[in-house]
Amino acid sequence: MNTTPDALVEIGHGTSWTPVCRYGDLTPGRGVAALVAGEQIALFRDRNGALYALANQDPVSGACVISRGITGSREGTPVVTSPMYKQTYDLRTGTCLDEDPDDGTAAALRTWPVRVRRAAPPHRARTLPEWRPEDPEFWAATGARTARRNLWLSVLTEHIGFSVWSMWSVLVLFLGPEYGIDPAGKFTLTAVPTALGALLRLPYTRAVARFGGRNWTVISGALLLLPTLLMAIVLRPGVSYTTLLLTASVAGVGGGNFASSMANINLFYPQHLKGRVLGINAGGGNLGVPAVQLAGLLVLATAGAGHPRLLPLCYLPLIALATALAARYMDNLPTRGERPHLREVTGEGHTWLLCLLYLGTFGSFIGFSFAFGQVLQVQFHDHFDTPVKVACLSFLGPLLGSLARPLGGAWADRVGGARVTARAFAAMAAATGLILAAAQLRWLPLYFTGFLALFVLSGIGNGSTYRMIPAVQRARTLAAVRAGADPHTTEAAERRRTNSLIGLAGAVGALGGVLINLAFRQSFLDTGDGTGAYAAFLALYLVCALLTVRVYGRRPV
Repeated sequence: MNTTPDALVEIGHGTSWTPVCRYGDLTPGRGVAALVAGEQIALFRDRNGALYALANQDPVSGACVISRGITGSREGTPVVTSPMYKQTYDLRTGTCLDEDPDDGTAAALRTWPVRVRRAAPPHRARTLPEWRPEDPEFWAATGARTARRNLWLSVLTEHIGFSVWSMWSVLVLFLGPEYGIDPAGKFTLTAVPTALGALLRLPYTRAVARFGGRNWTVISGALLLLPTLLMAIVLRPGVSYTTLLLTASVAGVGGGNFASSMANINLFYPQHLKGRVLGINAGGGNLGVPAVQLAGLLVLATAGAGHPRLLPLCYLPLIALATALAARYMDNLPTRGERPHLREVTGEGHTWLLCLLYLGTFGSFIGFSFAFGQVLQVQFHDHFDTPVKVACLSFLGPLLGSLARPLGGAWADRVGGARVTARAFAAMAAATGLILAAAQLRWLPLYFTGFLALFVLSGIGNGSTYRMIPAVQRARTLAAVRAGADPHTTEAAERRRTNSLIGLAGAVGALGGVLINLAFRQSFLDTGDGTGAYAAFLALYLVCALLTVRVYGRRPV
């Protein structure tokens, strides 16, 4: 019999059928008891896959024991032997194949029709009944598969969210003289969605516990349609700068997706996999930045700079597809009342230090991703006098930074997040010094190489810093348990604090992107180049490296 394990086994009584179990729940050669219409029925699956349903009550002894009988065959007939007085019955007809009872009546078991029906597709709009990722048996049996499915769908939605969030870093390349916007105004257009996205990360983190990870992924995915439609409507010569600013601000909803996605996926995985998995989740989302920049390059190269509305229009079907897939296949986890509360972490020194470290890593990545094209166009205008020339190179940095983030998380899993983060900041300081020197010499190859290195190192630092968040909270939990605290209560508090800190660090980190755009804007206004901004970045990276070594150098985080 070629039947899938998920197929439903049903027993007929009268004109109706009662589902009793799934086909895969039945062990070949053994029986189970089921209650159908008030009667006990013994259900068997033989070693060939055939199913039989008979009365569970032994007609000789009167005991309901047939489901515990021994199955086999007699002269080709499938049979079951009662465990009481050893009478053998034909599984197909219920007829007793041994002697009759003393009163001369024929011993027989009543039979019921049984069928297998293909299972309906599982309904995904539901909360999983339990979730125990730290239980190895549970993880191997069902946990890993379920977590992977939710991870990849979360990555897809977050990826598109990043594309919508960073779309203005590409659209400003389309805004030629006919729009009447100077370079400072363009830096502001990219800073506005960054700022709103940073602020939205706090409520988005709480939304996972409030609505469920799957439900909020669907809601936040559908919200991406709003800024995308607005961009497709208003982008045309003659539009006011105020309208563009308001439209750009709405794109900030794409930045919130990161926080809710990370908070959700963090709960799906066991501790020893969090660094790699959070790196994959964040890196896959970060890839939305170079993806939209490549899409912008394609529009520029084919339709020209006069058609910016084509870019957001391309994303409308992708948003609809990602939202539909999340609704169909993602799961909600049991929240157990563990909604994140910022007040649990805002009073801790580790909270603000980790936020500073993430501001230095992710803030650098997202800030440079938004500003890199404009910086190239202003700093080396002789080389990048057309939007196409800028777009041909500006996507490389965000691409390499996104790909490096999972590597940073995996490296942190092996050697510790603090060690990787400290090394990343030291190397970022060196790369910034290289950029500063190249900018003074106006040496484009060295400048571009330094920026690519900075993107890669910020990606590595992103992964390792985020790995430090659950590691710091886990160390606190273990210390409390050793001191006599209740493990269940302490672990619940750990999950709340971790998700709260993920949201807060994500918000502060995104604000770093705003600061970088504002630093570039002010530096170019004051001196005509980015020297002042690079000097500030260099100082920040050195401070972060020293603080990481000083505070976490001897801690296993």
